[in-house]
Amino acid sequence: MSKLWGGRFTKKTDQLVEEYTASIMFDKELAEEDIQGSLAHVTMLGKQGILPAADVEAIKDGLHRVLQRIKRNDLEFSVADEDIHMNIEKTLIDDVGPVGGKLHTGRSRNDQVATDMHLYLRKRVVEFVDLLHKLREALVSQAKANLDTIVPGYTHLQRAQPILFAHHLMAYVSMFGRDIERLQDSYKRVNTLPLGAGALAGTTFPIDRHFVASQLKFDRVYENSLDAVSDRDFILEFLSHASIVMMHLSRLSEELILWSSTEFRFVELDDAFCTGSSIMPQKKNPDVPELVRGKTGRVYGNLVGLLTVLKSLPLAYNKDMQEDKEGMFDTVRTLQGALQLFAPMIATMKVNKDRMRQAVNQDFSNATDIADFLVGKGLPFRQAHEVIGKTVLYCIQQGKYLLDLTLDEFKQFSSLFDDRIYDVLQPENVVNARDVYGGTAAKQVAEAIGRAEGELAETAAWVAEYAERSR
Repeated sequence: MSKLWGGRFTKKTDQLVEEYTASIMFDKELAEEDIQGSLAHVTMLGKQGILPAADVEAIKDGLHRVLQRIKRNDLEFSVADEDIHMNIEKTLIDDVGPVGGKLHTGRSRNDQVATDMHLYLRKRVVEFVDLLHKLREALVSQAKANLDTIVPGYTHLQRAQPILFAHHLMAYVSMFGRDIERLQDSYKRVNTLPLGAGALAGTTFPIDRHFVASQLKFDRVYENSLDAVSDRDFILEFLSHASIVMMHLSRLSEELILWSSTEFRFVELDDAFCTGSSIMPQKKNPDVPELVRGKTGRVYGNLVGLLTVLKSLPLAYNKDMQEDKEGMFDTVRTLQGALQLFAPMIATMKVNKDRMRQAVNQDFSNATDIADFLVGKGLPFRQAHEVIGKTVLYCIQQGKYLLDLTLDEFKQFSSLFDDRIYDVLQPENVVNARDVYGGTAAKQVAEAIGRAEGELAETAAWVAEYAERSR
């Protein structure tokens, strides 16, 4: 059969042009969404009396058979048929005869492909909310198990103040919570129907776009036909959100890599998530977080790539926009792989509490509390800051830590010191002194965990509801 659009042409398409312009190699991933949209479209054509009922039933039966062939991997796609839309339509016509050519009444590939991508990303948004939910569950579980574990907190990768390890983990719970909120908010823009916009100006047929929207469980339809076929904001938004998720994963990855090193020895990753060396038998390499850290740049690249494709692009559809899919598919696979691995990797991570406590006891991260102690005695903070700076310098010169100093040694820097300084400097007291909302005190962290568990329940309910709506 000749090209479905070939009536105006007198020459066969050059083979190199066919290969260069075809998208079937990657947009075949939209096959099920394409048929889903076509079934709703042809149902509407029947409802509106645009096609007779017999034709509608024949086309629907044929589409279901094509779908089954695709699921069985029993359909060979052709570059000559360019894209997933033409491949499916050609297969349908081969199956049901010329009546299959009526399926395309009242629509264009321009609004058809946009619909496919909305359907595709709608499922992915719910899937990624669920995967992030599972990662937050793993982090909360580890936090609950480490409410008594104290670790150095860092700024500039220098030890700053003692904190609960649970508090550190809950920071990532907050980060990934914002990621979930962004994805949930984007759902309403993803869940907007472009079908019915035609090539760019709508159609002369008396279609019912809102009926199609209800069939496909879209909440609304595009208000403007030009916008409907040229909008790729919803993909950009997904790629942007995915980039932020990967940035958060890369930060956690870097810390897992550091914490699992011999120099830190704060945690040990389960063997299932590490690999060895082909030459050094003693090695246990944190390959999963390393690769996630590396793949972050790949996801950023997909975002910048699509932004560049769309830059200065005139309305409405242009062939440039075929470049919107490969980066989207790649980002979906990359983020999916990372999140599927991260939750179980965190859940099985062993925490070396003794090593963390040893690190806290062998640093000066409790120095700020001495300054606060002196301020409580009436010394201005800037003077207290200078006193503690000199005290720390003395400790370094003497090879001691603050808790090693005698009271006489403290008093040579300020007469305001008394025996209570030793209680002030205890790591547990340093941590629990930060008893403010959002602070690292055990009471505050426990309450934060309780709030997070409430959020987890809400997210689980959202996923259950929207997974059903997105089928």
